[in-house]
Amino acid sequence: MQKKIEFIGFCLGWFAIITQFILIIQNSQTDLTETIIRFFSYFTVLTNILVALYFTSRILGSFNKPYAILNKKTTLTALTAFIFIVGIVYQFILRSVLESTGMKRLIDELLHTIIPLNMLIYWFVFDTKEKINFRNAAIWLLYPLFYLLFILVRGHFSNHYPYPFLNIPEIGINKVAINSMLILILMVSVMGILIGVKNRRTKMKQ
Repeated sequence: MQKKIEFIGFCLGWFAIITQFILIIQNSQTDLTETIIRFFSYFTVLTNILVALYFTSRILGSFNKPYAILNKKTTLTALTAFIFIVGIVYQFILRSVLESTGMKRLIDELLHTIIPLNMLIYWFVFDTKEKINFRNAAIWLLYPLFYLLFILVRGHFSNHYPYPFLNIPEIGINKVAINSMLILILMVSVMGILIGVKNRRTKMKQ
């Protein structure tokens, strides 16, 4: 069962990412370099790539290499928290403002709904081997912090912000600061809840 879910995560992840890349290239109104940079400027894309890499490492067996960051005991919980946030933000903030049809609609659902749910199920069923503490997992919060810094700095020079709630020229720096803080609090809360659930279930199975 575990291998089946890993294979599903592997297939869905790379299919969605590659197809999304192709769609963006086909519909681009900027030069190729700028289009590629913008593609990798989405937290959704980056997080789905991390999830796909995680399942790839499981499928190929490189997960057991001692130097692989994907082998850290906090990795699965952190990635589950981040991809879950991707789903939450899309369902409650972005779904109503992003219109898509056809293949684009399918890929949006994969990236923001199906893959997050698959990851959550995988984490809940199989990540119960050992306890972790929040301090160890907190290092993963550098990922969204560096992402936010990159987006705001690049947006200042390129005038491109991948998400409307981070668009300083449109809504102002104060609202962007508030939105960023709320999302960070949400990330910390979700990660804390997942760690608490994981540790409780791990203790029950010991």
